[in-house]
Amino acid sequence: MQLSTKGRYAVMALLDLQAIQKESKGACPVKLSEIAERQEISLSYLEQLFAQLRRGGLVKSVRGPGGGYLLQNDAAETWLSDVVMAVDEPIKIARCKKGEGNCMSNGSRCNTHHLWSALEDHLNYFLQTVSLEMVSSNHLPQVGCDKG
Repeated sequence: MQLSTKGRYAVMALLDLQAIQKESKGACPVKLSEIAERQEISLSYLEQLFAQLRRGGLVKSVRGPGGGYLLQNDAAETWLSDVVMAVDEPIKIARCKKGEGNCMSNGSRCNTHHLWSALEDHLNYFLQTVSLEMVSSNHLPQVGCDKG
């Protein structure tokens, strides 16, 4: 299972945007060409992603000289699940559709249906509880238990 490049690149670009905004205290819009260079992502690909992020209400664009992009909300209020969903990349592990439950051609469920469905739920929950600020400050939720 792998998060698509759309989702990964959108998170990388917004973390870059957040870091630059933090340095400038939110005063300077960031040019996509600068993010593309720092993150080694194609500019045309970023333009497509940022159009989706703008429509999703996660970034706002500033036109004209000195223009670029700013986060729409504070990084502490920008959840990774919103970023991934804004670029049309829901996390999907199970082969059946949510709510339908039948993934075999004979109309039954596969023998791992509940396993993959539960993992999908956990991943979605995790992304709903992690903000850009948490990632940038490396304060991520701990998973599992201590065995030491």
